[in-house]
Amino acid sequence: MPSLSRRTMLSALCALAAGAALRLWFIHAFPQIQGDSLLYADIARNWLTHGIYGRSIMHPGGPAAIAPTLVRLPGYPGFLALCFAVFGNQNYFAVLYLQVLIDLVACLLIAEFVRRLCGDRAAMAALWLAALCPFTANYVAMPLTETPSIFCVALGLCAFAAVLERPRPGWMLALAFAWSYAALLRPDGALLALVFFPALIFYGRNSLGFARSLRIALFSGLVSVLPFAVWTLRNWHTFHVFQPLAPRSATDPGEPKALGFQRWTKTWMADFASTYEIYWNVPGDDIDIHLLPARAVDEDTRQTMDLISQYNAGDLLTPQIDAGFAALAAARIRAHPVRYYGTLPLLRLADMWLRPRVEMLNIELRWWQYGQHRAETRIAYAYGALNLVYLLAALIGVFYWPGFATAMVAYVILRSLLLSTLGGPEPRYTLECFPMVIAFAAVAIDRVLNRVLGHD
Repeated sequence: MPSLSRRTMLSALCALAAGAALRLWFIHAFPQIQGDSLLYADIARNWLTHGIYGRSIMHPGGPAAIAPTLVRLPGYPGFLALCFAVFGNQNYFAVLYLQVLIDLVACLLIAEFVRRLCGDRAAMAALWLAALCPFTANYVAMPLTETPSIFCVALGLCAFAAVLERPRPGWMLALAFAWSYAALLRPDGALLALVFFPALIFYGRNSLGFARSLRIALFSGLVSVLPFAVWTLRNWHTFHVFQPLAPRSATDPGEPKALGFQRWTKTWMADFASTYEIYWNVPGDDIDIHLLPARAVDEDTRQTMDLISQYNAGDLLTPQIDAGFAALAAARIRAHPVRYYGTLPLLRLADMWLRPRVEMLNIELRWWQYGQHRAETRIAYAYGALNLVYLLAALIGVFYWPGFATAMVAYVILRSLLLSTLGGPEPRYTLECFPMVIAFAAVAIDRVLNRVLGHD
């Protein structure tokens, strides 16, 4: 990296200081240790203290047992186990503070990637956009995979550009680490390698030559898949199943999967509110029919109500009830194939990209009910507007089509297509695209400034 001017260094330090303050404020104001965080921590503690990668199973009147599991990949439990070993068991705040550091490094990596594309001014814009982005910053306050996943995407982008510019061993290993750890955190993290492996050959054939770029891609790809050989062998030895990632159903072999209920929800679910109020609560809690949108009961009303009543009687999703939901889902799909295969997936995708990203704040889930919580509704509208500003700026940056735009757009499109197949939309699933969003937005700012200042 070339030497930086004092003014540039001061601006970068101010951006990092502002970013650190924002993230520390989120930790102070909105720390959350719940849901998946507790599952990851449970696996981490069992792995650290008992040498078993498994979940604690509570037995009434008896001690807890540890059952091996494969419902989560080992990337984040391993990170938590390392933190617990160094900073103390269940020291969650140490994890959160470490995530602040990881996220700020991700900001620097995004800026460095943009610098290689467009120069110092665009890089500084990217650093400020990344440091002050509340949508990525607020996830440091919860032990989840989002912060390290965003870091892996940022590292992957920066290492990708550096390898194509000058393929040093350090950057090649960094690229392999980004590909591998992204997939070890979440199965969808494998998209990073899926897109940038061929992109390395596509872009490198001119700057490095086809043969050399192919060797680099194969080396990085081979190194990145080595951990999955160990994980796959472990799953085969423990469960006698071939599972190189984690199952889409998030269940261990032999556990009920509730496929009928999940298919039924996909015939009407389109927003995060339904995910939170219905999808996550079954089995275990009642289905509140008053929370269902009209399209969930727009036909076969009696059959739907009967099934819900049967389930609510014990909050258990028996095989018979699940089969009833499966039959109901099949009938609804036959009646409305366009809605099931086209409209609803697009609505779920739009909800993940455009919904105000206030799920980590103390904001009502149904924030749009203005008469019940006016201040929270206004905050949600402000968040939604800011999210839209980031996305519109990124679209302008795409218009200028900077270097590596094909690979970045391909990643965003493929990830969006994958997310459209999910039944329960969550806005956090699009955050892994934000390094690209910020990079494109920074390009837009730089090009607009060029026009305003008359440099073009």
